[in-house]
Amino acid sequence: MEQLTAEFGGSGRVGMGVGPVLEKFDGVSRIAVLRGGGLGDLIFAVPAMAALKAAYPGATITLLGTPVHEALIAATQSPVDEVLVLPFSEGVRPGDEDADELERFFARMRERRFDLAVQLHGGGRYSNPFVLRLGARHTVGTRTADAASLERTVPYIYYQHEPLRALEVAGFAGAFPVDLEARLSAAAGADALPHGLADDNFRPLVVLHPGATDPRRRWPPDRFAELAAACAADGCHVVVVGDRSEQPLAERIVQLAAPASIRSVAGELDMAGLVALLARSDVVVGNDSGPRHLAQALGVPTVGIFWAGNVINAGALGRSLHRIHPSWVTTCPVCGIDVTQVGWTAPRCPHDESVVADIGVREVHEDVRSLVATERYAPGG
Repeated sequence: MEQLTAEFGGSGRVGMGVGPVLEKFDGVSRIAVLRGGGLGDLIFAVPAMAALKAAYPGATITLLGTPVHEALIAATQSPVDEVLVLPFSEGVRPGDEDADELERFFARMRERRFDLAVQLHGGGRYSNPFVLRLGARHTVGTRTADAASLERTVPYIYYQHEPLRALEVAGFAGAFPVDLEARLSAAAGADALPHGLADDNFRPLVVLHPGATDPRRRWPPDRFAELAAACAADGCHVVVVGDRSEQPLAERIVQLAAPASIRSVAGELDMAGLVALLARSDVVVGNDSGPRHLAQALGVPTVGIFWAGNVINAGALGRSLHRIHPSWVTTCPVCGIDVTQVGWTAPRCPHDESVVADIGVREVHEDVRSLVATERYAPGG
């Protein structure tokens, strides 16, 4: 208990959530949450921010995030009150760092006099010094052994479910969990389907997202094409989504699936359009990537293609509406390096070959058919 008390910054343990829930801080009216990265990274942080909102109901939550985060918050109802886009900063938001711009940013943040700053951005090597420069009265976050310490820190161990990791951090700020996974809904006026995507009440809508930031997490295009053709043959309306960089990939899938009637809208939708399309879908199939996580947060059934290690960090917790197909490959298909050693524990080999290529189409298709026939449940119903 002495060791725990030291790690907790001297606070007593007052309850249990995902981990210990410590005493709340006094006089908290302004909370800053640091979470850079992509779409999925923000979605992983939503349950923690919902917990903070419930613990400090009079406080405003300011998300320090990225442009894609700003777009998602604008298109959905969430616990976030405002988004401030991060400047480029090593390990926090990659890009050409400008020391003067960074200093101006921190000066503006210190003027806001945050009562609490919560670090949900990795192990803290770069993000903890960033949070400390905000000048908040209290700081909470994760920490590897080589990172600067905050007032209260949770040990950062890579293989932990990301939403639960964030909830453990929120617990150190005195917040009990409200939800274990993200729950989002379209913002008022942002739920209309984009032009040309008519709401077809007679055919199930299956959305495919074949992209992923790491190419090794991508199911091969021919597998997606075979699945798309099978779903179209079942009478489903099949749409492929993605950002502009994924347009060639989506178009390749449409070509391979011919003569099935499948449409790609990759690169055509803004965030509100993506939210509206996913929310109307009957099933979303995707790799471990932002759109699949977003669909899950919107309450849409999903089928996920995952490398086994990513299931630990990002897989859906339930199986009534979310199915997971894991690949158990543990070495690079080209050079044989151990891919279970990640981040700072081992160098990444230069090969981008898929580690999920062994997952079969038939099993994925069976789950899609099952979920298309599954009754959708209203939240709280």
